[in-house]
Amino acid sequence: MKSYTVEEVAQHNTAQDIWIIVNGKVFDLTKFINEHPGGKKVLLKKAGKDASKEFKTFHNEAIMQRVGLPMQIGVIGTPQEKEEPKPVVVQDKVVPVKQSVDIHQLVSGDHARFGEGIPYGDPTWYQEWNSPYYNESHIKLRKEIREFVDKEVMPFCHEWSEAKAIPRAIVKRAAEMGLLNAVSGAAKNPKNASLMTYPLPGGIKPEDFDIFHEFVCVDEIARCGSGGFIWALSGGLGIGLPPVLNFATKEIREKVVPGCLAGDKFIALAITEPSAGSDVANLKTTAVDMGDHYILNGEKKWITQGAYADYYTVACRTGGQGMGGVSLLLVERTMPGVTARYMDTQGMWGSGTSYITFEDVKVPKGHIIGKVNQGFKYIMHNFNHERIGIIMQANRLARVCIEESLKYSMKRKTFGVSLIEHAVIRNKFGHMIRQCESTHAWLESVLYQLHTQPEKVTPNLLAGPVALLKAQATQTFEYCAREAAQIFGGLAYTRGGQGEKVERLYREVRAYAIPGGSEEIMLDLGVRQALKQALEASKPKL
Repeated sequence: MKSYTVEEVAQHNTAQDIWIIVNGKVFDLTKFINEHPGGKKVLLKKAGKDASKEFKTFHNEAIMQRVGLPMQIGVIGTPQEKEEPKPVVVQDKVVPVKQSVDIHQLVSGDHARFGEGIPYGDPTWYQEWNSPYYNESHIKLRKEIREFVDKEVMPFCHEWSEAKAIPRAIVKRAAEMGLLNAVSGAAKNPKNASLMTYPLPGGIKPEDFDIFHEFVCVDEIARCGSGGFIWALSGGLGIGLPPVLNFATKEIREKVVPGCLAGDKFIALAITEPSAGSDVANLKTTAVDMGDHYILNGEKKWITQGAYADYYTVACRTGGQGMGGVSLLLVERTMPGVTARYMDTQGMWGSGTSYITFEDVKVPKGHIIGKVNQGFKYIMHNFNHERIGIIMQANRLARVCIEESLKYSMKRKTFGVSLIEHAVIRNKFGHMIRQCESTHAWLESVLYQLHTQPEKVTPNLLAGPVALLKAQATQTFEYCAREAAQIFGGLAYTRGGQGEKVERLYREVRAYAIPGGSEEIMLDLGVRQALKQALEASKPKL
C-alpha cells in the first residue's frame, strides 16, 4: 500500500477532498463525508489531520473493519521508517522479538499468552496461568477460531442482527472450517467421521477430539457478542441433530447428517409448544399410527432455526399421557402440512425463532427416531449437553460485557478522570469479574468430569450440577449485562456504535435464562437431584 507523509495528507483538507489519519493509516473520506452519521462538520474539523484519538473515543473496532478499511488508501511513512521492536522481558528472560512474532502468543510455561490483554477479557489460561485441561491442540484451535471470528464475523454482527438474518455463506464457511462438526455433538464420537463432509477444525483427528476442544470453539465463537449469530449458526443443530446421530436409523442418519454438518441443510428441535415448555411430559402434539405412516398434528413455538430449517426433530405423543407416551419423529419441511413462520422476539435476531404448525402431516414409519414411546428418554439424553452449551455461551457473553466495558472505561473521561479511576466503577467490575471467573472454573470442573468419567455415569452424576451451573451462568450473564449497560450509559441504550454488543446482549439475556430449562426449574432440579443422591447413598448396602 502506498506511503504518504503527514504533510501530503494535510493538503487534502476540504469537503471536496478530505483525507485523515487514524493509527498510522491514511483514509480518503471524500465520498463518505455526506454519509457520516455525525455530520460533515465533525469530519472537517480533522480534515488533513490525525484523528486517531477521536476515532478511539467514538467508535469500536468493528466500524474500522467494516466501514473504515475499504476507504484506506495508504499508510504514513515507509516500511524502512518503522522502529525496530524492542526485546520483551518474559518471566525475567529477555526475548528478542522479530517482525513476524505476535507478542500475545509468546509461550510461558505450558500455555501461550493470547488475546488483547484486557484484564479478565479472556480466561486465565490465556494469560500465562497453568491449566491441566488444555494442550497444544487446544492452543492451535483457539488461534484459528479467533482469527475467523475477528475477521469474518465480529465486524458484521450488528449488520446481520439488524437485518434479522445471517448470510448462508458464513454458515458454509464455518462448516468448511469444521466448526459445525465441533459444536453439534457429532465430533464426540469418532464413528461419525464418515458423516462429516469436512475435517475437524485445527487439524484435530476425530479420535483426539475432546469436550475441551468443543469448549474452545463455542467460547471463541461467543466472543463475537451476538447470541443471535451463535444460534443462527448452530442453535438448532446442537440440539436437533444429536437425537438423529445417537438414535435414528442408518438410513435417516445418512440422509440428514451430512447436509447439516456441511452447512447446506438446517435442522431444528421442535419440543416447546404454546402450552408446554419445560413441562415436556405433557406436550399435546400427536402422531397417530396409520399402519405404514403417522399422521402428525399440533403446534410448536419458539423453535430456534425453525423458520428456515429443512428438518425438524419433533417430540410428539404416540401413546398415553405423561413421559411414557412421547416419541421423536424426523419431519421434513417439504412434507405437505408443515408450516413455519417467523416470530418477532426481543432478541436473538436472525436465529429463525418460529411458530410451526403440523396439519395432517404424513410421516413415514421409518422416520421414527429410536423406539416408539421412548422419546422422552432421548430428549433427556441430550439435555446435559444442551445446557452445557448454553453455559459456555452465557459465560463468555458475560465476559464480553466485562471486556467491552473495561475498554470503554479506560478511554471515557468524566469529571476530569477516566471512568476506571472512579471507585464505584471498579466496584462494579469487581463483582462482575468474581462471578464470571467462578462460573468459568465450575464449568471447567464439570467438563473434566465429562472428559474422564464413564459415559454411562455422567447423566445422573452431572444432571444436578449442570442445572445449578446453568442458573449460575445465566444470572451472571444478566448481572454483567446490566452493569456494563450502566457503565456505557446512553451508548448502551442505542443500537450500534460503541455500546453495540452490550445493548444487544442486554436484550438477549432472556433467551439464555429461559430456554433449556428456566432458572427456577434448574435451581429446584439441582437441589432435588442432590437430595436424591444423598438418600440413595445413605441406604444400607446389602
